[in-house]
Amino acid sequence: MGVFSRTLSIQLATISRSTFGYKPRLSGLNKQQKYQYALLKQLRSQPLMATGYLLTTIGHDFMSDFDVIIIGSGAGGAPIANRIAKKGKSVLILEKGPLFRPQYQTKDGLSDFKRDELFSTGTEKRLQISQVANNNGEYYSSHVEPDINDEPHIYREKDGSDRATIEGYTAQVVGGGTQLYGAVHLRFTAVDLKLQSFNAGRTDIKADPNGDIEREARDWPISYEDLEPYYCEVEELVGINGSAENQLKPFSKNFLQTPLSPNPISEFAHKGMVQLGQNYTNQGKTIQPYRTPLAVITQDHAPSGRKIPQNPETIKTSYVNRYGDPLGLKSSTWVSLLSPIENLPNFQIWTNCVVTHLDCEGSRVHRLYYRDPAGREKTLTVKPGAIVIVACSAIESIRLLKLSAAANPEFDRRIHQNDLLGKYFLTHCFGGAETIVVGDQQQYPPLKFDKSVSLDSDWAIDYTSSEAFLKENGLWAGAAIYNNTSDQALPISLGRTHGSQDLDTFWKAFDSGYWGSITGQNNPRFLHGQGMVDFFNENFGTRLSVSFMANQVPLKSNRIELHPTVKDKWNRPVAYILKDWHSHDKYLMDVMAKQCEEILRLGGANPDRDAIEEGGIYLAENALTRIANHILGGARFGSDRNDSVLDINCRAWDFDNLYVTDGSFMPTSGGANPTHTIEANAFRIADHLLARI
Repeated sequence: MGVFSRTLSIQLATISRSTFGYKPRLSGLNKQQKYQYALLKQLRSQPLMATGYLLTTIGHDFMSDFDVIIIGSGAGGAPIANRIAKKGKSVLILEKGPLFRPQYQTKDGLSDFKRDELFSTGTEKRLQISQVANNNGEYYSSHVEPDINDEPHIYREKDGSDRATIEGYTAQVVGGGTQLYGAVHLRFTAVDLKLQSFNAGRTDIKADPNGDIEREARDWPISYEDLEPYYCEVEELVGINGSAENQLKPFSKNFLQTPLSPNPISEFAHKGMVQLGQNYTNQGKTIQPYRTPLAVITQDHAPSGRKIPQNPETIKTSYVNRYGDPLGLKSSTWVSLLSPIENLPNFQIWTNCVVTHLDCEGSRVHRLYYRDPAGREKTLTVKPGAIVIVACSAIESIRLLKLSAAANPEFDRRIHQNDLLGKYFLTHCFGGAETIVVGDQQQYPPLKFDKSVSLDSDWAIDYTSSEAFLKENGLWAGAAIYNNTSDQALPISLGRTHGSQDLDTFWKAFDSGYWGSITGQNNPRFLHGQGMVDFFNENFGTRLSVSFMANQVPLKSNRIELHPTVKDKWNRPVAYILKDWHSHDKYLMDVMAKQCEEILRLGGANPDRDAIEEGGIYLAENALTRIANHILGGARFGSDRNDSVLDINCRAWDFDNLYVTDGSFMPTSGGANPTHTIEANAFRIADHLLARI
């Protein structure tokens, strides 16, 4: 049994990152380091003890000296790692997926992310899960999404059948969902955080016959004023462009970078927003549109060291939403928060490591069980005083906690000190309107625009979150409205969204779908031969959509459980999604979709209401599974232990060192995309942790 010095063990810990998913770069090592690396490879499967700073191993049991261990590298985990590592505390991240670097971080100048629709979508596969109704159905998963046959999410359909889906998975890669998201980075409003107070005693709320809203709504235990400084930190450290002016959310500081010029097609949305916003005021001014905040840098970003191209306009690309960025300009948590601390001696990230469950002694989580990149079972012992943070995205975090409870009665008793874990699962009410842009004079052929030269959104407006709008329409909560500039900007994405098909089945749009030409000739037209050519001529580069993102009514019956029969490839029960839409959700979506329709009509995109498609996601064929990959709730925080899973600092009530910091902490889903708020809250929690470790 060899004993290594502290210095050598730190070097080995750095060099050995390839053991946990990093590609070894032996060409960059000196002779002594190569010897050390070879020695580590030789001994890594044998009993080994290192008396170093970060790690001691005996057989398959790792004795860690990390102050903080974080499971997940996305929006809920990376801000904590960044803050705490910079303060000199030792941090380990365990990440289920690989590390994909942007071009500027690789020696050959190539990235594992590609601007290629087929590469990013993957090849056709077939479900082989006998317990589900869509067994043998075709599906697609990209190179950073799980194979559904290995790790499905199961949801219950309206008819009571179970179906497998990829919905609810963001991405399995360093950076998590921030690698693939469209990067819309909106703050929540102050009202979003106090919906219980806002709705108390109201008699004007529509489509809520049983009073569910007043009974189930919860205020957050923190206010907008508590969170606002951390919103500023995200905007500074992550790198976001957009405009603060005209937002309903107050800014104490403005770190937003200058937005790029909007795509010309977005002007139709802008004009419509201007007209509708004139009906509402904020602090004596009419509510007007603003440039949508996007987590894409448009100027050199000092905190992360990223540089923009010489011509900033070349940043614009429709390969944003659902695509990793090979240039590293989209502000994933890897390029913005983790890459800047990568070389600190007190920080490590182990990739391709799947945490299977946690164990506890009394109130302290003292051991993590995981599988290494080779699939071997390993354990990691948590030193006394260290913190364990679960940030796997809400569905998988809840699943991990429930799996841990199933393995240990003491863990079960503590995490289930009430019956709320997994309950009040949330996503967003979402939908919108879209049309072929024909202009006021209904020009045909329709107007064409190069939508591939754009980011995900150009304009947003907040009037649908104003208190006047909410009370005028009998709504319990508001919504963000923004145009989707890059929506359907690429040929496969156009086909995938035709008929509201999701990624599970998108080829069906081309294989058996049909469409109706706005000319009315030869309808319906099949998507074959000349019909497909005509479809692209009429629809490609001609469509404009406006979307809303709104609060969903929290219901205890919307929940995440462990499926009783379906197991993953490691023989663990998979997540079981049980959810439905409340009657007020449907009403809210109808109201917001009409607002999106009016924006397009009044903006001159199409004067014919009948030619504008509008609606909420509840109308989709597979509405119960569609969640926009905004995975929230299920472990809400609060100030009352009997009414929440986590305390105000996102610590599990009956544990001393267990925190949950992804979107599962939210008691309400907010009227905007959630990433900005998850990151801001994570920075808040990091400050709390620094005071106790």
